[in-house]
Amino acid sequence: MQVRFLIIILIISLQSVFAQTYFREENWIDQLNLAGGLPEKLLSTRTTVFYDYTLTEKELKDTQEYFQRSGIDAVAYYEMDILMTGKDITRAFGDFLTKREISNIAFLEKTDKGYRLIITTYNGKENVVDPKQNAWSLSNTILTELLKTVYRTTANQLKKQNLLINDLPEPGPDINPIAGKRNEFFAIDLKVDPLAVPKFGDEALDKQLEEIFKNNYPLKYKLTEPGLTDKELRKQGSLYVLCIVKGRGSALKEILGYPVAKSESALVSVTYPDMQQQLKNIPSNAQVYKIYFKHIDSGNVFLGTKWDADVTWEQALLNNIKGLKAELKLN
Repeated sequence: MQVRFLIIILIISLQSVFAQTYFREENWIDQLNLAGGLPEKLLSTRTTVFYDYTLTEKELKDTQEYFQRSGIDAVAYYEMDILMTGKDITRAFGDFLTKREISNIAFLEKTDKGYRLIITTYNGKENVVDPKQNAWSLSNTILTELLKTVYRTTANQLKKQNLLINDLPEPGPDINPIAGKRNEFFAIDLKVDPLAVPKFGDEALDKQLEEIFKNNYPLKYKLTEPGLTDKELRKQGSLYVLCIVKGRGSALKEILGYPVAKSESALVSVTYPDMQQQLKNIPSNAQVYKIYFKHIDSGNVFLGTKWDADVTWEQALLNNIKGLKAELKLN
């Protein structure tokens, strides 16, 4: 009985870790067990690569060239920072990985100190990777030296069975995190249908969340425990759920279906520092938060009438709530 209780506590803790990832400064990759070995079937199964968006085209080509030599069948490349920006987005990537029968994931980081490659298995679930799961990690100040080590290590440890491997890094197909219809307006049904507002699992953040809704949201809502699935929220009587994503502004805007020009250095966001609507320029590569409402049964998403992301989750939430009140003519 005691063992079962400890297992339940562990599961809840792991759910909370990933539920709060976008509010923490540390890299979620560092929650993996980076002392693990290479996946046993790395050279006989498919791999998807998630890479730092600052990597150059040449660096990506070098990566694929050495992966090809090593026998790593990297079939799709995605910018890494979008993967864990929100529950729906991560789930959409999980769906893609499952449909394409991806077995392994490679994360390629680039910082001022150099490069780091992490290779692990895809867990086959909506969260893509589990905290503390085994992963192989290697760092070097020079990318080609890192890749040469990958080649030597895989040659010594694993049997190469992948033969038909792409010559060049192939961008993966577009990922759509919206299961239902995408709507650039607010859901009028929120006037009567209850909204689930998931807590963060942090006492201070949850207190702020409660205060914002208490003082600004005039409709039906219920604060719910972190980590609950949409089905569980529906069983509790909620028809809509509040969703929050955090990430690089241009990447978030693109994956949510907004047009984004590569040349844009700043994104215009609608904000409500007081009661009056104002326009705010935010650098396109800045980390921002975006709020939207999702109808649980249909998967329909309601983004609001304006791009209202902001640099803090509190202001992004206020922007969306005040936009909703103005659009639906609520006091």
